[in-house]
Amino acid sequence: SCTGPLDGGIRYRGLTQEQVKILPVDYEIEYICRGSRVIVGPKVRKCLPNGTWTDMNQLSRCCRCPYTERPKKLYIGALFPMSGGWPGGQACLPAAQMALDLVNNRTDILPDYELELIHYDSMCDPGEATKLLYDLLYTEPIKIVLMPGCSSVSTLVAEAARMWNLIVFSYGSSSPALSNRQRFPTFFRTHPSATLHNPTRVRLFQKWGWTKIATIQQTTEVFTSTLDDLEERVKEAGIEISVRQSFLTDPAVAVKNLKRQDARIIVGLFYETEARKVFCEVFKEKLYGKKYVWFLIGWYADNWFKIKDPAINCTVENMTEAVEGHVTTEIVMLNPETVRGASNLTSQEFLAQLMSRLGGKNPEETGGFQEAPLAYDAVWALALALNKTVAPLRAKSWALEDFNYNNKEITAEIYRALNTSSFEGVSGHVVFDAQGSRMAWTLIEQLQGGSYKKIGYYDSTKGNLSWYGNDKWIGLGPPADQTKVIEEFRYLSQKLFVSVSVFAGLGILLGIVCLSFNIYNSSVRYIQNSQPYLNNMTAVGCVLALAAVFPLGIDGLHIQRSQFPVVCQFRLWLLGLGFSLAYGSMFTKIWWVHTVFTKKDEKKEKRKHLEPWKLYATVAVLLAIDVLSLLIWQIMDPLHITVEKFTKEAPKEDLDVLIQPLLEHCSSEKMNTWLGVVYGYKGLLLLLGIFLAYETKSISTEKINDHRAVGMAIYNVSVLCMITAPVTMILSSQQDASFAFASLAIIFSVYITLVVLFVPKIRRLITRGEWQSEQQDTLKTGSSTNNNDEEKSRQLERENRELQKIIQEKEERVTELRSQLAERQALRSRRRPSVQNQNQNHSVPSSQAEPPNYCPATDKQSLPPSFSNSSNLYQGEGKLSRNNCHNSRLPLLYK
Repeated sequence: SCTGPLDGGIRYRGLTQEQVKILPVDYEIEYICRGSRVIVGPKVRKCLPNGTWTDMNQLSRCCRCPYTERPKKLYIGALFPMSGGWPGGQACLPAAQMALDLVNNRTDILPDYELELIHYDSMCDPGEATKLLYDLLYTEPIKIVLMPGCSSVSTLVAEAARMWNLIVFSYGSSSPALSNRQRFPTFFRTHPSATLHNPTRVRLFQKWGWTKIATIQQTTEVFTSTLDDLEERVKEAGIEISVRQSFLTDPAVAVKNLKRQDARIIVGLFYETEARKVFCEVFKEKLYGKKYVWFLIGWYADNWFKIKDPAINCTVENMTEAVEGHVTTEIVMLNPETVRGASNLTSQEFLAQLMSRLGGKNPEETGGFQEAPLAYDAVWALALALNKTVAPLRAKSWALEDFNYNNKEITAEIYRALNTSSFEGVSGHVVFDAQGSRMAWTLIEQLQGGSYKKIGYYDSTKGNLSWYGNDKWIGLGPPADQTKVIEEFRYLSQKLFVSVSVFAGLGILLGIVCLSFNIYNSSVRYIQNSQPYLNNMTAVGCVLALAAVFPLGIDGLHIQRSQFPVVCQFRLWLLGLGFSLAYGSMFTKIWWVHTVFTKKDEKKEKRKHLEPWKLYATVAVLLAIDVLSLLIWQIMDPLHITVEKFTKEAPKEDLDVLIQPLLEHCSSEKMNTWLGVVYGYKGLLLLLGIFLAYETKSISTEKINDHRAVGMAIYNVSVLCMITAPVTMILSSQQDASFAFASLAIIFSVYITLVVLFVPKIRRLITRGEWQSEQQDTLKTGSSTNNNDEEKSRQLERENRELQKIIQEKEERVTELRSQLAERQALRSRRRPSVQNQNQNHSVPSSQAEPPNYCPATDKQSLPPSFSNSSNLYQGEGKLSRNNCHNSRLPLLYK
């Protein structure tokens, strides 16, 4: 070990006076002097194995020399955008020059070196920056560090710099893409990554209860990568980006798309010049006000929207109106605390000196004024890092002035020094993460009355939100993230439902009356000949069909949603069974009439026999088919409630809401398939019924005496059903029209059927009193008549009435002929008296001369031949011979 030399007036770099007393072998110490003094003699001594130091025969001392060696210069190549999308160089360049002046005047920082800034205007244009980068690299002197500004330029410079072993230190780049160490291995920045805004934005979305946002961005890498990061963060937070628009130079189309897609909470990512274009279009599209909130980047100039821009055709008043109330998130770029950092300046002292350098320019009109502390601290961070590398490089027999574009060792030392930097700057505590990005707080501001107001801070590292509570909104509070949609169910008009229900109730009452009438008079011949049991089925089917009208009109207004499937089943079964009973019984009648009376002549005798069980069996088959098909439907694919959504409607009031009309339907998974099967089967049955009714319209039979009325009912029911089925499917989305059409079709069909089938029977029995006479006749005879005898009797009655009319006409003719005969006889008696006398001698008077059975030939010839066969049909008033022509007996003869 060696005892340290106690040379007077010197200091030992990195060691105290006590530490140099006993040092190990091979240890080197470096002498430095205070102030502007220089060392005369050896500057470095090494501990030898014999316990002595090298060059002990030469003293080292500090002295004031009339001539001192000029400091070596280290050159920094910088690109400051004085114009373009972000003219940050207007304030950042003066701030960087302030820092250089202070660093060069400090003797404890790079005492042997002087930093010099070589800068150009990149105009925030990568193309221009490429040309300037070429000039910086291939023009003397060698630059030890590059300092670009905006993100697009930094991306280009940082990606190329590794080929020249250059450190790139940015003061104004926020692109998240620059945090990629594989792509940009030598990049550092005092401006935090733009992704640092995203945790703040997500926190604000959550605070104000927004779950749906929209974005619009300028198509540059910085904003694209920022938006990609935001998309990942909002997805984790359960927030949806509903609209994502981008533009290159003209934002008109993108803004219109935002308006058309009802964007409310909009995050805008673009440079300041494009921001003016965007908000000019925002003003034109009225995409501002109490319904909208815009989130912008906070590093624009404070009066960016008031700056006259020939690229837009909006006035300052228009722009001020459009931007009012927007929120900005901005990295804290000025230390809010009064702390003296490495530069021995507080943040307020720094601002004062910067304003002096700007020559009284308005900070709001100076680009990059907010980022100026970052440029200032960037120079200080670079100077401190270079100062930290002097000793390690000297130990390796290197010096900073030895740097060239092929020297990786010096670059590595500068990288290590920057990576471990930690100091207090005017922008706050300066420290870099593993990707070389600055870590900082986020300031939240809101434009209120044309000026920005601080409303909070957010520390993303700890998740702490400091809120001032002074946020202001144009409306009553933060707007909704989307137009509030109020779901409103469409219900059936109650007036329509009540009106139709009244008609349906009256129809049910009419059906019950007809059914009761038919049952009560089932023993009457006329009723019996109409197949009363089938008519009873028709009446019951009509009542069931009318009962289906009530569940057709029941919706969510009357019952709970859970009960709706039960109503759907009632609709289906009542209408299905009602149709099967009502139409099936009528179809059976008309089918039997057609079948029996269209047989060949050799089967005429079979026409006289009607077996009722076949009719009932036919109805049962039709009913069974319907029941089976409905059972299969409901087992395999039961009806359930479905909700149809319609186009949203805006209320008449100026409210930020939309009405979402909803309509409940009874449906199943394969509704169209089932309806196609049912409608196809029923349609064929209806068409066949129409055909049979047409074919039997001229047939007359007493076994089913109302088949013509049945045919008329089938016509009406078929036409109404075939019209109603497709129309109701078309009108299914219009609850009132669909219900009215379906229910009225049912009511009309039922009313027509009941009136056509039962009213004529009721009228006949009331007007003719047939039920009384036939019941009395039945009581007198004490026995019932079979269907064949009744048919013969009724046919004879009808023939008798016709013959009575003919007899009355013949009686008048006989009277006339008798008078003519009397006149002729009188005339003959005058002409032939002798004959008359002879007749008087040999005969009685003419009134007595006629034999009892005499009948004039004229009378006999004038009567129809059938009269002789009908003389003994009715003998209630006396028996007469076939040739009795007495006037008093003549009416009875043909009765």
